[in-house]
Amino acid sequence: MSTAAEDTTSQQPATTAPVERSDADRFMRRLLRLPEGTTSTAAEARSAFQTSLVFTTCRCLLMYIVLPFVLPAVGIARGVGPVVGIIIGLLAMVSIVYSIRRFWRADHSKRWHYTIFGTAIIAFLIWATIADTIRLFD
Repeated sequence: MSTAAEDTTSQQPATTAPVERSDADRFMRRLLRLPEGTTSTAAEARSAFQTSLVFTTCRCLLMYIVLPFVLPAVGIARGVGPVVGIIIGLLAMVSIVYSIRRFWRADHSKRWHYTIFGTAIIAFLIWATIADTIRLFD
């Protein structure tokens, strides 16, 4: 049986004793510049993940539905697609890195899965940003 006091403390970031980590985990924590001993909650990791998905979803909706079909149909937004794509793509990449860091800070059980997933999306966004930059200067 848990009390309300226990429920609120479980949601707060905690400073814990060092945990035994694999070499790969230690490498990723150094790469992401995460301080040892500081953790966050799984809820914070989920929230960061949801935010990064919102940015990526908005980018896809704008770039593949609104800008190519809707706005040209009403005669607006010619040539703004690449600029909007670059800006939203950069915001999405920053958000994904932020959420990857949260997963690692929380020592989330799916941190490696999300790191691979997030890295694949970042690779796609880099490709899209390069394509938008080329389109912008054509």
